[in-house]
Amino acid sequence: MNQIRVLAIAGSPRRHGNSEILLDWVIGEMMTDPKVSMTKVILSDADIAPCRGCNACEKLNACVNHDGMDILHDQILSADCIILSAPIYCMSICAQAKALVDRAQVFRSRKYVLKLPVVPPERVGKRFGIFLSTAGQDWDYVFDAAIPVVKCFFHVIEVKNRDLSYLMIRHVDEKGAIESHPTARNEALSLARSVLGTMKERLA
Repeated sequence: MNQIRVLAIAGSPRRHGNSEILLDWVIGEMMTDPKVSMTKVILSDADIAPCRGCNACEKLNACVNHDGMDILHDQILSADCIILSAPIYCMSICAQAKALVDRAQVFRSRKYVLKLPVVPPERVGKRFGIFLSTAGQDWDYVFDAAIPVVKCFFHVIEVKNRDLSYLMIRHVDEKGAIESHPTARNEALSLARSVLGTMKERLA
């Protein structure tokens, strides 16, 4: 088996906060396997401008913005597993992560307007996604608005719903509060092992 390529995207503007700690637990567990090749991207440092809404990608098959997405575009396509971590701000994912989702419009144009493959056909059904999130509020519906946004992102980059996993922890507000959460760390480690096991079976 070739290396399993994992792209981990830390979406929060706050470094080493709860959502990034959750991400680090997952990638740390995955990296105990020598087959895993890991790339971690700090989105707030990645220079991803918002989508202009110009629809030029429907003709060009590329974005007219030239910034950090030029690099991240290729990393997203080459990865076997894309992990996006983002906290909830005002009932949805933070602005940095939403900008990334909006810039995925280029993949939507490629897939639905230009009728071109996003990834080679042999890789369809062999890509995986993980969404990790934290919220300060303790409402049971606090993640409801974020989930469709995340599903849209993974859908246009050819990660099927069946291959998308979630870990969302609420009621962790202060920086580092997740360290004291009774189940979050074990859930993160278990999720990492489960997804990695499925990837090995599917990619073998």
